[in-house]
Amino acid sequence: PPTGAPKIRVVQPNIGQDEKYSPELEQAHFQTLATLSGTPRPAPRLIFWPEAAIPAYLDLEPDWRARLAALLGPGDLLMTGATKVYFKQVEKDGITENALSGANNSLFIVDANAQLQGRYDKSHLVPYGEYLPMRNILQPLGLSRLVPGAVDFWPGPGPQSLTLPATLGRPPLKMGVQICYEIIFSGQVVDEANRPAFLFNPSNDAWFGSWGPVQHLAQARLRALEEGIPIIRSTPTGVSAVVDARGHILSRIGHHRAGFLDTALPPALPPTLFSRLGNWAPFAFMLALILLAIATRRSTR
Repeated sequence: PPTGAPKIRVVQPNIGQDEKYSPELEQAHFQTLATLSGTPRPAPRLIFWPEAAIPAYLDLEPDWRARLAALLGPGDLLMTGATKVYFKQVEKDGITENALSGANNSLFIVDANAQLQGRYDKSHLVPYGEYLPMRNILQPLGLSRLVPGAVDFWPGPGPQSLTLPATLGRPPLKMGVQICYEIIFSGQVVDEANRPAFLFNPSNDAWFGSWGPVQHLAQARLRALEEGIPIIRSTPTGVSAVVDARGHILSRIGHHRAGFLDTALPPALPPTLFSRLGNWAPFAFMLALILLAIATRRSTR
């Protein structure tokens, strides 16, 4: 990375799916994340936690924001997965109550003053995992989501670039976010009109056994190569990694290990041909090969 590149720390707590949502282990899980995040340094850092890292509604719970801010030094930013919830008023026995109506699978940016500096909401949701298709039909049959909770997640607006505070560089950095398997959708991971300096891919690969995390990392590498943008991955159980803009893995934490990565943010490349043309480029190449094959066949007759 170039001199003066922002410092980053990627955290992998090795918290399995079987214990992730245990209320009894909530404090222990937080302490693991806090310890792996390290103590504040003189230079500002970007700290990356996995998808759904904490069981908190950060926009509604200032105590949780204060707990996170206590881990940060001046200028530090924490990127963490959490849930954004929505309520509606309902009448029950003549009394108006607030009832949970929906939620977003979100990525929040928290600063050292316990303020939220940005939020991204996942757009490509997993059917049966984050929402139940045809709920009016399937729920009476006893089907439910695989993820705990009876309320469906709502999709976000799609690729966005979040502008980070200027403490980490001038001009301010722009970060794109793709939560979990959103990263597999080729040509749909970057807001090309507001191109980011890097992509953050928080994930919860603990769902997907031993092969899923490796395949997921391979997909992330392809997106880095296509877009010419580095990708940072933070997952609960692996594989967390820092991938440069050419798709090379610069550092990684293996499967089922707790640890952290300390490095500097790799630079982005100029927009690639793919980033300009998207998936029209391979289709055009395929068409050109077909026409070449037809022309070659005719010329040999």
